[in-house]
Formats: sequence, C-alpha cells, structure tokens
Amino acid sequence: MGKKELHFHDLRHTGNMLAARTKASTKDLMAKMGHDSERAALIYQHATTEADREIALGLSGLINELRLENAKQEAEHRNRNDSAAGVLAPIG
Repeated sequence: MGKKELHFHDLRHTGNMLAARTKASTKDLMAKMGHDSERAALIYQHATTEADREIALGLSGLINELRLENAKQEAEHRNRNDSAAGVLAPIG
C-alpha cells in the first residue's frame, strides 16, 4: 500500500507550496506551517511562470492607471490655462 519513494515531507512540501500560491502572506504561511522564521517559509514560495505573468499584468494595470490619471490632470491643466487666459489690451 505504501510508496517507498514518497515521504511525508514530500506531501508537506507540496501542500505548503500550493498554499504559498494562494497569495497568503508569509506570516500566514509561517503560522500554517509552524515555522518560526521567514526563511523557512520562503523555501516554499517558488517563483513560477504563472506568478511572473500575474506580476506583469498587475504592473501593466498600475501603469495604465497612472497614465490615465496623468492624462486627466494634463487635460484639467490645459482647460484651466485656456479659460484663465485673457486678451491683452494696449495701455495708453
């Protein structure tokens, strides 16, 4: 019934690795795993292509939000300057 090549630690590692992919904080993972140090918990937080993709999409979204906000501020600035400009009149 047993598998000689499968050890309890293998199951624990897989479970902890999957838990780390849920975007739980390192402190949450430490509590779940019973670790006292962040270093021990970080072992299970493997970098993945999926995580890279999520990070890239998140950064792209933030950049797009900043660009949109910047464009709105520039438009407001232009509108204020256009409406505030008066006609120069000669003196004398």
